Amino acid sequence: MAKSLRTFFKQPQTKALIQKFKKAGLRLSEPDPSPQGLPLSGKTFVFTGELSHLSRGQAVEIVRALGGDVSSNVSKGVDFVVAGEHPGSKLQKAKKLKLKILNQEEFEGMIHAHSKS
Repeated sequence: MAKSLRTFFKQPQTKALIQKFKKAGLRLSEPDPSPQGLPLSGKTFVFTGELSHLSRGQAVEIVRALGGDVSSNVSKGVDFVVAGEHPGSKLQKAKKLKLKILNQEEFEGMIHAHSKS
């Protein structure tokens, strides 16, 4: 696939098309891969228990899309522990470490507030 992309961009007609776009005012740039500036940038989440409105995978995707990180381990470096129904031992460890614990509604409120900004 990479070879095909290189071939495509080396073709004279592709180069001419890119020049037309540039003359028309289109500026091509790569997106900033750093999550800095995103609402959850620098925040780490851990999920425990079952979420009723989101799958675990969806919740992880949302956190990452908003710049946050997700861990499977509870530690002092975790900012939020999201406790769904039937949480496991992670909740007890989070309480011992005095971490910020969010229930599902609090987590959803947080992500909805940030996804609107």
